[in-house]
This record gives sequence, C-alpha cells and structure tokens, in this order.
Amino acid sequence: MTQRSIGIIMNGASGRMGYRQHLLRSILAIRDQGGVQLSDGSKVQVVPMLVGRSTEKLRELAERHGIEHYTNDLDKALANPDFPIYFDALITQARVPAIKKAIAAGKHIYTEKPTAETFEDALELARLARAAGVMNGVVHDKLFLPGFRKLARLIESGFFGRILSVRGEFGYWVFEGDWQPAQRPSWNYRKEDGGGIVSDMFAHWNYVIENLFGRIESVYAQAVTHIPTRVDENGKAYEATADDAAYAIFQVAGGTTVQLNSSWDVRVHRKELVEFQVDGTLGSAVVGLFGCEIQPRNATPKPVWNPDLPETHDYYSDWLEVPNNDSYENGFKVQWEQFLLHVLEDAPNKYDLLAGARGVRLSEKGLESSAEGRRIDLPPVTL
Repeated sequence: MTQRSIGIIMNGASGRMGYRQHLLRSILAIRDQGGVQLSDGSKVQVVPMLVGRSTEKLRELAERHGIEHYTNDLDKALANPDFPIYFDALITQARVPAIKKAIAAGKHIYTEKPTAETFEDALELARLARAAGVMNGVVHDKLFLPGFRKLARLIESGFFGRILSVRGEFGYWVFEGDWQPAQRPSWNYRKEDGGGIVSDMFAHWNYVIENLFGRIESVYAQAVTHIPTRVDENGKAYEATADDAAYAIFQVAGGTTVQLNSSWDVRVHRKELVEFQVDGTLGSAVVGLFGCEIQPRNATPKPVWNPDLPETHDYYSDWLEVPNNDSYENGFKVQWEQFLLHVLEDAPNKYDLLAGARGVRLSEKGLESSAEGRRIDLPPVTL
C-alpha cells in the first residue's frame, strides 16, 4: 500500500529559527518517525519543499537532509498542487505579501509570529484566509513547553484557587557587539527594519496570557531604548532606534493583574531566561520554560518583617518541584503535528490568524501606551 503524504512549502527554512526549530526539530523529526499519526492509527508522511533566496544554500540543506524539493521561486512553489500547506518563517516585513500570495493560491497557512507589522494587516490576513476557506495557524510554541504545560495543569486542577496576580521576568544581557559579538542580529535594534522587543515579545505574551489566564482587557507599557548605540555584524557602530526593554501591566478579564518585564539589558539572576510567578488564594507557582515549583496555602511560611536582624530562613526551601510525570517533546514539533491534524482531519485549532492578529494588536497598543503614557483598553477582536 502506498503511504499517503502531504507537501509543505517552507519559506524561510534556511534561517535560524526556520531551520533549527521548524525544519530540523519538527518537520524532519516527523518525517523520521514515519509521519503524523491520524486518529485511525494510520500515518501521513510529510514532504518539505524549501524556498529561499539562495539556491546554493537551499541545495546544501537539501543534500544534507535528504530533501528532494527546493526552489528560489515562490510563485512556482505555490503553483504546485502536491504542496497544499504554506509555512512562513520570513522576517516580519516580508510576511504579509508572501502569505497573501499563498492564500490566493489556495494554500493552508501556518506561520511564525508576529503575523504582520500592523494590526490592520494582521486582521486582513485572518479575513482573507476565512474568505478563501483555507486552514490557518500561528506558532504558539511557549504553550507547549514543559513549564507552561505544568502550569496549565495546575490551573485546570484548581490548585491556585482565585488567581490574583502574575509577575513575569524575561530577558538576558545581549552584548553590544563591540568587545563581544551580540547574540541577536542587529536588525532587532532598528525600528526601521522591524526591530524592537515589544514587537518581538508581546505577540508571545498575548497568547501565553490569554490561553492561561484570560483575555487581556487593557495594557499599560513603558518601552525604552537603554543602549542607544550598538555594533553590527560587520563591526560598524549604529544607532539603536528600536526599544530594547519594556515594562508592562496587563489587566485580564476576571481581575487578574499581569506584570511583565522584557529586556535585552538585564543580567540573569534566576533559574531560567523566563520565569513567571503566579499567586492565588490557595497556592502559588514559579514557572520557567521547563521547571515548575509550587507552594500551597497550607505550607506557606509566615514571614515577619524585622530589618534589624539578618534573615535566616531559606525561603527557597519552602517550594516543591512539580515532577515530570509526562514525556515532553519539542514544543514546535507538537504544534506542527496539531496543525497537520487540523488540515488532515479538521481537528480543533484555536491558534489561528485571528489569534495572531490579537498578538500584533497587543504590540501596537503597547507602543501606543508607552508613547502616550496611558493605559489602553483592548476590546474583543472579531472578523
């Protein structure tokens, strides 16, 4: 019996994220396991087609990984009926026109975020996809990481009682590029090239908050550029025109307050590069991408403030690590499998282009809040 297969156009798979997380650790991992398993137990194999600007680079990747199809002609790729899925890992500035072409060609859409530079464009993509009747999805990778999956399970079990507040810290020190090379590309720090930590991270925070704690009803943010001059990949100094840190308060439906600091100018003094502390009436948790520690109400210590005496109590020892009771695969791969089942079997998928548009709006309104120095309300988004 001939095995069924489904073709996937992967535009931008030669880039850092497109290659490591989406091609290598997701699509090729699914291929190597024999395909994605359907509800009836059968499997559908994935067949990638690499699309990019450099034919030489695409050829090298294809030969390295045993990939048959590659091209630098997007129109040619979209015209191939054997490849019904289009995946986009381009820079944000190039994403909207490419996805519009793919929708016009009748392709199902799966894309990195942010889905556009403006909320208007992001919402238009969602409307075009609905009008065309194509399946669509946006990467929500952090929801599939072990720490946040443990957190979701705690919330679903009622561990927290009523959730009062969430405090999040994300970031690390990105070297300026003079005495040590920067860990991030220089365009991240140029507003005119689509850079900025608000545009980069608020799309993530939107889906994390709304899927774990509830719909975001308002945002108050302060976006700043702490380091005004950096050095690019060629050793040339340039003006950093984009924000490199943001300090925000999000009000969530139901009353939970979420405070999130995002910075590329902070030295790490925590277990992971991102940590959330969730405090509820019945318990609290500190969650990273992998770890999750809890403290229930009936095991909470009773601190007494006394600045005249040195603290002797080890508060870290009062927390209990949540065990790895489940097997956690790569989060990008897990969501790829979910999206493939959405296309192949019409399985549920709430992480669509409309969800992506809400993320773009949060970035847009966060920057607006910072510029105007006020809280911005966020009404529900509909098509």
